[in-house]
Amino acid sequence: MAPLKASADAIAVAARVSRFTYAIRNIVAEAKKVEAAGLRVRYLNIGDPVAFGFKTPPHLIAAVERALRDGHNGYGPSPGIEPAREAVAAEYTARGFPASADRVFLTAGTSEGIDLALGALVDEGSEVLVPMPTYPLYTAVIARFGARALYYRTDPERGWAPDLDHLRSLVTPSTRVLVVIDPNNPTGASYSVATRRALLEVADRYGLAILADEVYGDLGFDGQVAPLGSLEPDAPIVSLSSLSKAYLAPGWRTGWMTVGRSPRLNDVVKAVAKLADGRLCSTVPMQYAVAAALTGDRSHQVLFRAALRERAALTVERLNAMPGVTCVAPTAAFYVMPRVALPPGRTDQDYVHALLGATGVLTVYGSGFGTAPEDGYLRIVYLAPPEELGEIYDLMAEFTAEYLRG
Repeated sequence: MAPLKASADAIAVAARVSRFTYAIRNIVAEAKKVEAAGLRVRYLNIGDPVAFGFKTPPHLIAAVERALRDGHNGYGPSPGIEPAREAVAAEYTARGFPASADRVFLTAGTSEGIDLALGALVDEGSEVLVPMPTYPLYTAVIARFGARALYYRTDPERGWAPDLDHLRSLVTPSTRVLVVIDPNNPTGASYSVATRRALLEVADRYGLAILADEVYGDLGFDGQVAPLGSLEPDAPIVSLSSLSKAYLAPGWRTGWMTVGRSPRLNDVVKAVAKLADGRLCSTVPMQYAVAAALTGDRSHQVLFRAALRERAALTVERLNAMPGVTCVAPTAAFYVMPRVALPPGRTDQDYVHALLGATGVLTVYGSGFGTAPEDGYLRIVYLAPPEELGEIYDLMAEFTAEYLRG
């Protein structure tokens, strides 16, 4: 048989890849170029507390070490190990959202939970309501499934609260899911009880499932933020959370999905279980830290929230003191979404790239979260120590004054 003649044609990639963007990570390529040129980069783009010196609680590390030594290094059940599922169910139940372990799934972080939940809920052509600005993994996953993201506005003049009239105006017969990120990434907002009840009413009126991203629920500056389901335990809510943020273990990729008790979600439970079987299981040794986290010492969260409150106050004060910059004060998590009054013809991406090139300060342009490029929003992660944040804001203030002078 004659050898095949090699083709010079490039191997085609799937068209859906062009629909997938993730600005939080994509911007790092530009930062590496700046570093290669000899300028120190201050990475304020990714919300990783460990990268800024916050330590994973020792009792969580001990639980994982014990699991490794005890031989829990093989495959586990696709939905997750039973002690972890029971601990998650007990946690939700104690916080007012009754849950059973058989409706809890352990996931590779909240990111996999988003993928599994949307995979169970949307078809090609389905519509998903997402807040704007939004966490970009939602729109990336929605696009990959061939569905459509409908952005509902949130209002910076009202602490980034959802514009409920705009939300209602977007719903069509193809709308299947309402995404609620509360506390919010990228804005640092948390919603009032009245707003949360109104979101539940919208979902009920139009027969929507609610995907409640509650990964920052333990990081409200005034304490825990109750699950959305605590306001209406029988609402069709799928809640997501993880060990990544409030338990300071993002690299472990250990999260959970809790499907509410509503019978309307019974088929969703079956669909998620089927999809979970297809990816075998999430990382088993780290699952042994879930019960330790949810039933053990949480004193680290008190200190972490205090540190975040201090950094948030410094950040808002310094940003609002910069001519041409405005910033809404966050109430949770470790993000702010300031706005720069850009010169005509400039975009948020222009500003972020120029700031990086001139100072080494790396942020993420707001259009990566769905805002209009000309609006001048950007997201800042303020996890760095206060003294370093002070240096960063000095650099940013000097650069911004010059940039806005043209």
